[in-house]
Amino acid sequence: MLLSERTLSATKRVYMDHAAGRPVEPRVIEAMLPYMKSSYGNPSSLHVFGQEAKRAVEEARAQVAKLINAEKKESVIFTSGATESNNLAIKGVANRNKDRGTRILTSSVEHMSVVNPCKFLSTKGFEAVFLPVDKYGFLNLESLQKELTDKTVLVSVVYANGEIGTIEPIKEISKIAHGKNAYLHVDATAACGQVPVDVRNEGIDLLTISSNDMYGPRGVGALCVKDGVRLEPLLHGGGQERGLRSGTENVAAVVGFGKAAEIAKKEMQTESARLTKLRDRFIDGLLKPIPYSFLNGHPTTRLPDNVSVRYSFIEGESMLLSLDMMGVYASSGSACTAKTLEPSHVLLAVGLKHEEAHGSLMFTLGRHNTEEDVDYAASLMPDIVKRLRNMSPLTPKELRM
Repeated sequence: MLLSERTLSATKRVYMDHAAGRPVEPRVIEAMLPYMKSSYGNPSSLHVFGQEAKRAVEEARAQVAKLINAEKKESVIFTSGATESNNLAIKGVANRNKDRGTRILTSSVEHMSVVNPCKFLSTKGFEAVFLPVDKYGFLNLESLQKELTDKTVLVSVVYANGEIGTIEPIKEISKIAHGKNAYLHVDATAACGQVPVDVRNEGIDLLTISSNDMYGPRGVGALCVKDGVRLEPLLHGGGQERGLRSGTENVAAVVGFGKAAEIAKKEMQTESARLTKLRDRFIDGLLKPIPYSFLNGHPTTRLPDNVSVRYSFIEGESMLLSLDMMGVYASSGSACTAKTLEPSHVLLAVGLKHEEAHGSLMFTLGRHNTEEDVDYAASLMPDIVKRLRNMSPLTPKELRM
């Protein structure tokens, strides 16, 4: 294991950045190994090795379909991950259905793999509308209803926001979107495997899923496509995945994805209940001892693993470095936007000022986190915050010590 020099002195190491990357479950690795050693055939080949690989891919497809209650296993299209799935859903629907309309509605708190395809399409003759949210991150349903027209071809809304944890009212959004005959795409990357997702019951036409977000391998995801939804492929080639995603399947990764979905289906209820208790204990420990500290997102209608907090007068990056030196590994927002110094667009969309957004920390818990972990991380924050506030020119005199 490679560790940065500044963490070598830490006596305890607590990983709390699971939204950025989760460890692959050992049972998943075990399921994958044969397809990296002995069962190395191409699923498109007609011989025994190829057909063995094809059966494995189809079994994994069925496992993923079962997790989300898809109409049939063929509804699941394997991709390289959530970013590709979101691009395929948004660009695929838009380009294939221009005759139905050129208007796309999405929320102002979407992942960048939704935001940027919508912005790209706005340069190609489509109209992309970013709808407002309230202070918790809930989509404004009145605004959705108002902006929907007969020219709206697609509504794309995240199932649960990976930065602030808020879970959207997808079933209500579906009814509104379908009232104008628009397709509904839902990015369930952060939610699937943590909370029950049912594409049929919730009226979802296209659903994005990520393998690693449920302890499967990186580099594989899926787009579930309801029967009757027309898509234009992003990739053209040999016609794999119903012609919607050409390219030889990554069999080992797909098998791992299927196993991760199977495990999530069986263990999600118990693990989510455990994480919810841990999450709430952690939130109390992070906020109660420190004045001018706040929770981002809804306090209860949120993902079981998500703890997003902010502290006034200081910056998240400084807190992250302090935590890192003490062996706690967290984030200041989405891993896909962490390279920029700009504040998170999600935090700005919920009404925070730039300086407030800059003072945010995001912890995402996982299967190996314990009460001891959250208590340890929480115990570090009062001293970290006090030290940084003493150095900050923004801190009021009464908070300086």
